[in-house]
Amino acid sequence: MRLTPITSRGRQPKGAQGLGPARCLVTGVAGFVGSHLAEGLVQAGYPVVGVDSFVDYYPRLIKERNLLELRGQSNFQFVEMDLATGDLGRLLDGITHVFHQAGQAGVRASWDADFPRYVVNNILVTQRLLQAVRHAPVQAFVFASSSSIYGNTRELPTSERALPTPVSPYGTTKLAAEHLCRLYAQTFGIPAVSLRYFTVYGPRQRPDMAFHKICSALLDGSEFEIFGGGEQTRDFTYVADIVRANLLAASSAAQNAGRVFNIGGGNRVTLNAVIHLLETLTGRRLKRTVTPQQAGDARHTYADCSAAEAALGFRPEWQLEAGLVAQLASIQERVPA
Repeated sequence: MRLTPITSRGRQPKGAQGLGPARCLVTGVAGFVGSHLAEGLVQAGYPVVGVDSFVDYYPRLIKERNLLELRGQSNFQFVEMDLATGDLGRLLDGITHVFHQAGQAGVRASWDADFPRYVVNNILVTQRLLQAVRHAPVQAFVFASSSSIYGNTRELPTSERALPTPVSPYGTTKLAAEHLCRLYAQTFGIPAVSLRYFTVYGPRQRPDMAFHKICSALLDGSEFEIFGGGEQTRDFTYVADIVRANLLAASSAAQNAGRVFNIGGGNRVTLNAVIHLLETLTGRRLKRTVTPQQAGDARHTYADCSAAEAALGFRPEWQLEAGLVAQLASIQERVPA
């Protein structure tokens, strides 16, 4: 079965028109969200500088593939640089809007010996960028945070007023980076806004994430490992909604400096329900094994996006089934029929 993808290629993302004259920096541009965001900005006609260090969390080949369309655009420039050590002043020269998507991903991998990488790539790099922006004033600094900062909150849906109680080192480093954005906004007037992403999915999703693994297992007949039984819930957010939220946040960063906003998709369902939907879409049964819940995994997430709607004009537009059709189609392109 071949699914027809739904695409917005050629359309200017909503919110892009509000940036005005701009030259944008997208960190982590070779990643899942970063590549989509850079493409949206380029399609809207903005000059974009994309930076990535190709950390080895997953293969560089996948990230290079994410850049294929961007590399052919005249208004896109790629810089390979480690933001923890590189010359940020030079990188920021002429930049008006910073979209900081780079970071060390992965909840389960953030324990033990790998923790220093999370400290460097999530906390130190964010501080270095904010410090550099002090000397190269920008109109917006949008930071990609995570719903992982909430941990196992009992408030569902969860508002930004909920006490952050991360249950993973990853979530702890994201929360620390948020605090740095707030501090630099309050102390130095940097127009920094943090967006708490709730489980992003869509084409180019990282290969370690559940939807990618489920789709791949259904298409190639391999086995999928379910942690915790599959009754955990997530508020799944399609990547195009994440891109639009970034653009809306950037266009109003001065008014919202130091604030944090939930960005969710309004698609809170169990993992088992997602599996059933994907089985229906593909006409195949998933081979699965069930193993215990992993350390650092939150049981439930559900975003209250009313603050983002009031301040940014953000409301999610993508329904789960349409987003899954698009993700399945993108994976089918690389899986033999």
